[in-house]
Amino acid sequence: MVSVVIVSYNTRDILRRCLELLYENSGGLDMEVFVVDNDSHDGSASMVKDEFPQVQLVANHENLGFAAANNQAFKLAGGNYLVLLNPDAYVEPASLGNAVSFMERTPDCGLCGGKVLSPEGRLEPSARRFPSPLSKLFTLTGLGAKFPGPTIFNRHEFGGFAHDTPLEVDWVPGTFSIIRKEMLDAIGVFDERFYIYYEETDLCLRAKKAGWKIYFIPDAGVVHIGGACSKTRKDRTFDNKASQVLAFRMRSEWLYYRKNSGLAGVFASAGVELLWYSLRFLKNLVFRSVDASAKRSAAGSTMKQILQSLRDTKFGLVSPAIPW
Repeated sequence: MVSVVIVSYNTRDILRRCLELLYENSGGLDMEVFVVDNDSHDGSASMVKDEFPQVQLVANHENLGFAAANNQAFKLAGGNYLVLLNPDAYVEPASLGNAVSFMERTPDCGLCGGKVLSPEGRLEPSARRFPSPLSKLFTLTGLGAKFPGPTIFNRHEFGGFAHDTPLEVDWVPGTFSIIRKEMLDAIGVFDERFYIYYEETDLCLRAKKAGWKIYFIPDAGVVHIGGACSKTRKDRTFDNKASQVLAFRMRSEWLYYRKNSGLAGVFASAGVELLWYSLRFLKNLVFRSVDASAKRSAAGSTMKQILQSLRDTKFGLVSPAIPW
């Protein structure tokens, strides 16, 4: 049996369509579905209860974050495989069956992810190497986008990889992935210090250290709207792709580096980002145009958020109290 886990936050209409397509495209798979609602205020929980009575609903009265909410469902799940599915990710036909088939014939695979496509059909990052300060530098400077082929500049996203064959990778996004229950029992569930972001990266790192393999597979995929839950946070600023809450990403990043690389890792990653935005601030300081003023303001704001997130986490040592 497969246990599908969806964590929702203020995504009622998108969640409805996610569930409709999940059942339509399940291919008769033996499946149980959990929706963990993180204290939505748009009627998401009521919609699930009224329109999808077969779904096992966990309705939280506080936003516990992505890691903790998934862990709630993991404790209840009875499947040999656990499928993580974002509410803004629409499963394509045969994807679930293909993912299960791959896991069945690849017993050393602890976790695999499928192809993630935008609504326009563009391939989104679906397979990655573990983050590093160097890969961050190439992303911030635009070198990764300018040289997307198989060069050092886009190594972190397997630049040039056609995404048409299975590939062993470092980690895959939690947007749509399948996890072997046996692996979770062995290495543990998500680290709940990660309120949102980096929890799947940390899980994959722990899996690989324990001897499990992580794969990308091309014949299982979803259409991903992107950032549907995060975008409901009108009190926060977002990254340049408007999909991640900037301060939350930074907090989780420092937590990840402190846990897995020590204080030096935090300094290196935060230092690269601070240096980049300092240079952008200084570059636009000498110009008086409206565009330069906006860029200078954005750079200054980002620098403040970097420093604040370092203070919030005590340089990656502690996770701020929830909800973030």
